[in-house]
Amino acid sequence: MSFVLFDFDGTLADTAPDLAAAANQQRQRRHLPPLPLDALRPVASQGARGLLQVALGLTPDHADYEHCKTQFLDDYAASVCVHTRLFPGVPETLNYLALHQIPWGIVTNKATRFSTPLFEALDLLHAHALVCGDTTPYSKPHPEPLLHACRLAEQQPEEGIYIGDDERDIIAGKAAGMLTIAIAYGYCGHDGNPAHWGADIVVEQPDALLPALKTLL
Repeated sequence: MSFVLFDFDGTLADTAPDLAAAANQQRQRRHLPPLPLDALRPVASQGARGLLQVALGLTPDHADYEHCKTQFLDDYAASVCVHTRLFPGVPETLNYLALHQIPWGIVTNKATRFSTPLFEALDLLHAHALVCGDTTPYSKPHPEPLLHACRLAEQQPEEGIYIGDDERDIIAGKAAGMLTIAIAYGYCGHDGNPAHWGADIVVEQPDALLPALKTLL
């Protein structure tokens, strides 16, 4: 294997604190007390849909949903990287790839509006491929975003590894013909069980990411 692609939220970066803060701002506007991070963290990768359902009980068919979603996204954009940090072990993993001249990239369903400021703040713009949720007409679990990243980096999918914390990441990686690593420390959702996703390796803790990756490289 000679190419590595990562999901972003819950895989490379712990973005849940800032997403939860934006969700709690919507509660504050309704004079409701904030929810603890632990209540919102499991749905962080679901974006506005998951966070607003937990924070306010709103679903997309509710009359107030679109207005609240717009406000949530604006609030998040204004404070997109206040508490967000790379997970422990991620800088060491990226340094290892750079040292061994192994190309890497990011494929996320997060929109460019939010992703680019985060990539800049976390010093990730030097990746060989950066693909966001609106870069192609498709989003994961469709394999096209991963295949697009491979084309950008001039790499073959069958030579690559995709790493993510959601079942849709593993589905997309396998559909693209890549080996896959499931991240169990990320935002797997309330009922997520990475052991059942069919990934080649499951990583339970951030400091186990690099050793797992080395076994496939």
